[in-house]
Amino acid sequence: MDLEKIKCVLVASPGFLNEQFLTHLMQHASKEGLKHISSQQGKFLLVHSSSGFKHSLKEVLSDPQVALRLSDTKAQAEVKALNTFMELMGSQPERAVYGLKHVRMAAAEQAIETLMVCDSLFRSKDIAERRTYVGLVDAVRKHGSQVLIFSSMHVSGEQLAQLTGIAAILRYPMHGLDDDDEEEGVDNGVGRHAGASNGGLEAGVASMSLGSRR
Repeated sequence: MDLEKIKCVLVASPGFLNEQFLTHLMQHASKEGLKHISSQQGKFLLVHSSSGFKHSLKEVLSDPQVALRLSDTKAQAEVKALNTFMELMGSQPERAVYGLKHVRMAAAEQAIETLMVCDSLFRSKDIAERRTYVGLVDAVRKHGSQVLIFSSMHVSGEQLAQLTGIAAILRYPMHGLDDDDEEEGVDNGVGRHAGASNGGLEAGVASMSLGSRR
């Protein structure tokens, strides 16, 4: 890692393992003359987590201290956007859409405020599919909307992938998207309006949501 380009390094663990790791790292850097590490000690932020497993990243990123430190980083922007999307699904579902079809419909109306896309969609073996997502992202950016590309290696990217890998927060409510699907007889397995009746999705959101603990 090039620590000169990194804004913050989170070291999270139960107990004091994070402190022990940072102490060991700095002692090693000093012993080996690795000034590019020792000079960047201030960028390391020690955080408590309930476990050392990946799912604890949600807990870590919801910590107010962490949120403040990461306020201008890409990771925190993604977490904030995904939190907002989840909240809208419950409070204003007409402003939260997911799935390629409905996101494209919203983009055509220039209704998208924030577009969220998993980077894995750009690595599809289907060239036409890759071009579709690249074209959509370019079109949305052209209209001044925010576009966030989520890493599939990050916990927030994994959550977005469970919502087909593409979702959008809208500037204003769009009604009747599900009615349009019913008229066309479309099976909405690849995407739907967030307000559609779907018990499985609602249960999934309950378990996935990053919540409003920030």
